[in-house]
Amino acid sequence: QLLTMIEAQRKRGIALTVLGFGRDNLNERLMEQLADAGDGNYAYIDSAQEASKILARQVKSTLMIIAKDVKVQIEFNPAQVAEYRLIGYENRLLKREDFSNDKVDAGDIGAGHTVTAFYEITPVGSKAQRIEPLRYQANGIPAKPGNTEEMAFLRLRYKDPTGGASRLIEQPIVSSNIKQADTDFRFATAVAAFGQLLRDGHYLGNFNWDDVITLARANRGVDPHGERAEFVSLAELAKNLAISK
Repeated sequence: QLLTMIEAQRKRGIALTVLGFGRDNLNERLMEQLADAGDGNYAYIDSAQEASKILARQVKSTLMIIAKDVKVQIEFNPAQVAEYRLIGYENRLLKREDFSNDKVDAGDIGAGHTVTAFYEITPVGSKAQRIEPLRYQANGIPAKPGNTEEMAFLRLRYKDPTGGASRLIEQPIVSSNIKQADTDFRFATAVAAFGQLLRDGHYLGNFNWDDVITLARANRGVDPHGERAEFVSLAELAKNLAISK
């Protein structure tokens, strides 16, 4: 009943952001469900530092929506990518046919808000390939002739904050244009690996807690509010807890 009420208000243009306060009463699944139904965000505030982050530095991304029903679709070129997997976002996945359906609800983007989706890929010919080759489709055959230089094709669809029909942006991802990973990307990789380790890390191989800590510590970069340093401390704590089990 609560979700139904929130969805009804969302259709009237009223978004819902959910904030949890205190300690030992976190119900993240419920907070996420409510925020998703209300096209908002959710956060748990357990310290003054977290309150400053959510209610001061990031408040614009919560209160000012710049794009509604944002959908991202990526198609990998089998000539270059043998395997791929999306890390996280399991509860955000849409059916392929829903991408062009404007009636299907999706996430909103606030001012100054950045969304990152990580894909792990296995290049064609790599010894790291886990899945057996298909019988009726040879590996490395491009989807269309002449596209062998493209690693993937990206489609982005969104609506203006006032609604209306969605707009489509399309962009090929060319291998020669892929640059060396910067500090922010490397740090985000450490965070993604941290999440995978917390979930038992079935596909991480030999990548362990020490690797996460080393990668994050080496790529802290500019950290004016100490949030990246806090992550390193959190990873060290998780490592110690894992060892003590």
